[in-house]
Amino acid sequence: MFASCVTRRAAARYTAREPTRTVSDMHDIRAIRENPDAFDAAMARRGLSPVSESLLKRDATRRALVTKAEEALAERNAASKQVGAAKASGDDAEFERLRALVAEKKDEIARLEAEAGEADTALRDALMVLPNPPLPDIPDGKDEADNVEVHRYGTPASFDFAPKEHFDIGEAMGAMDFETAAKLSGARFMVLSGALARLHRALAQFMLDTHIDKNGLIEHWTPVLVRDEAMTGTGQLPKFAEDSYRTTNGWWLIPTAEVTLTNMVAGVTVDGASLPRRYTAHSQCFRSEAGSAGKDTRGMLRQHQFEKVEMVTISHPDNSADELERMRRCAEGILEALGMPYRTVMLCTGDMGFGARKTYDIEVWMPGQDAYREISSCSVCGDFQARRMNARFKPEGGGKPEFVHTLNGSGLAIGRCLIAVMENGQQADGSVMIPEVLRPYMGGKSVIGADGVLRA
Repeated sequence: MFASCVTRRAAARYTAREPTRTVSDMHDIRAIRENPDAFDAAMARRGLSPVSESLLKRDATRRALVTKAEEALAERNAASKQVGAAKASGDDAEFERLRALVAEKKDEIARLEAEAGEADTALRDALMVLPNPPLPDIPDGKDEADNVEVHRYGTPASFDFAPKEHFDIGEAMGAMDFETAAKLSGARFMVLSGALARLHRALAQFMLDTHIDKNGLIEHWTPVLVRDEAMTGTGQLPKFAEDSYRTTNGWWLIPTAEVTLTNMVAGVTVDGASLPRRYTAHSQCFRSEAGSAGKDTRGMLRQHQFEKVEMVTISHPDNSADELERMRRCAEGILEALGMPYRTVMLCTGDMGFGARKTYDIEVWMPGQDAYREISSCSVCGDFQARRMNARFKPEGGGKPEFVHTLNGSGLAIGRCLIAVMENGQQADGSVMIPEVLRPYMGGKSVIGADGVLRA
């Protein structure tokens, strides 16, 4: 049923269902008309050349064609009204002229509307691949080296032995099997068993319980197969088709539950009084890892199939900045409860995701690698996704519906959290200490022995 990962060639063949949205739902074309220099400056911070001139030419062409079609329609309607009068007066010549004019205008209208539709699609396609403008406080930069650390928690433990990486620990226990996974599925898959499989499940349960009971998020269980529109709404399509898997009958495997949770408000106008809506879900996630050849090839750090507990917030525009800080603290709190050292960085313009206006990456300390590695990315998208999804809210005091703001973040990546727990809790004899908050989920046991057996 499932097709192979979508490569660049396959992505070129991908054709989404014809959308019902207009170009204004991608970027605000009116704002670009009013201040093209500001839009170009925002895109320049994203590393792009000026684009407003090309966009506005497409927009002018589209608008001119729409105007001509409206004028032709008015002429046809006027002529149609005169046809009856000419017939009644016995003026056959005028009757025939008007009837021919009506037919001519009908053909002209059809041609102009078709051309306007093509121009609208061309403008829409150009807008769809442009990233979200960054907020003013985002640091400029080219890559992760230019990210700015904003917070640090905990002190990495000192070991009286050379700390191992997670795959060495897990394979020695006989509880982490990459060879069998490769036989079953190929590279970048794994099989967990015994105590490590239970620890992986315990982490997911602990995260969900914390987000629901402590952080006030509403739990959902959602599909992992979605339509084109859902992937387009959150920005995975059309630009990043190669990063995802598509089934032979047209569904997409979700790269994260952000896709399903955010699209729950697609095409909906919600009551402003219901905002913010804070959601969470635990799901399987699937990514082709296109472009990651040679990166993190050993172990479970970068896999085609993995699990995450996702957080999504649907917010009033006035409150989205505060909601981002709240979401970040929800993610950081998980690591603090587990006793994991971490740091939080604000991503620069060159490292930020396509749909984000501002992003915090939370990086957990992994002693086996002697490095901090990303375990959560929390982003505010403003109205970028809402425009693509046509998701709005009705203001409490009345007035015209407005676009909501959307936010998403990992709370956390479960596999990477398992790595962190294993590497930070490793002992000289090959055993792993279980964080205290996880012990109730592990039958009260406090350690996984070097043989992979749970012990008190």
